[in-house]
Amino acid sequence: MKLMKLIPDETRIPFTKWRWHALALTIAMFAGSLIAIFVAPGLNYGVDFRGGITIEVEDTTPIDLGAVRDAVGALDLGGAKIQEFGSPQEIVVAIESSTVEGKTNADAGQQRVAQLVQDALREALGDDVKFERVEVVGPTVSGELTRRGIMAVVLATVMMLAYIAFRFQFQWGAGAVLGVIHDTVITIGLIALFQFSFDLNVIAAILTVIGYSVNDTVVVYDRIRENLRKYKKMPLAELIDQSLNETLTRTVVTGGTAILALAALVLLGGDVLRGFCFAIMFGIAVGTYSSLFVAAPFLLITGVKRDWAKVKGAATVGA
Repeated sequence: MKLMKLIPDETRIPFTKWRWHALALTIAMFAGSLIAIFVAPGLNYGVDFRGGITIEVEDTTPIDLGAVRDAVGALDLGGAKIQEFGSPQEIVVAIESSTVEGKTNADAGQQRVAQLVQDALREALGDDVKFERVEVVGPTVSGELTRRGIMAVVLATVMMLAYIAFRFQFQWGAGAVLGVIHDTVITIGLIALFQFSFDLNVIAAILTVIGYSVNDTVVVYDRIRENLRKYKKMPLAELIDQSLNETLTRTVVTGGTAILALAALVLLGGDVLRGFCFAIMFGIAVGTYSSLFVAAPFLLITGVKRDWAKVKGAATVGA
């Protein structure tokens, strides 16, 4: 009995035929992402990057948000964000550094402010209240984390370019990096659009997406290189289509399996994991798209020299 296959053995999808349609979609997604990041709604920076105090509070009964706002407001710290965290028994109190700086002239002073907030919450909610997480990040530390986060993403991209340029050619490396930039910007744009907290966890997710995207692109590029050696006279567009179809099952099954697992974590993993898993899930989907419609067609648009792919003594195989 034959098992049902998700992707037929011999698909003939004309990917390169749709390259201009894909280019229009890519430009639209890229532009929309830049608008979401830099114009509106903008990135919702977490405490890691903007500095400030985050306190996660848990109680045995539903927490009165009005009482919490009154207790924190009485400290005259400026605007504080207070919201439920998963259930009515859990809330998060977030206070930005900019509202604390007027009360303290040093990063260390925020520890004192965090203690004042905890004391006020105990008085308002009772001694049984629990503080599951207390994070204090001063402006100096947040600025350093921002610089290091940007440096990590840029360095990862440069290293990927160097690796693929060494393994293939610079032209191939440029195509892979173009895909990485595409995946990174669109993933960050989605994070901004849905207003997930942009913190170090999301930076880790973006680095994971970069690694996945390049790995997927290298698999496709390897098959294109093999076919360049095998089919010396086959038109380049037809050769790229054949290579993409030959790797399609691996691409869809690998990406689809990861997306299903991440979707479960997005829905059931709680607020702490949601932004991280969301970034990886959509990053994998966008990375799969870029391997098929960005990195591979880039070789067709720029042209690939076949001379470098010749193997000494290899027989020529007609298309």
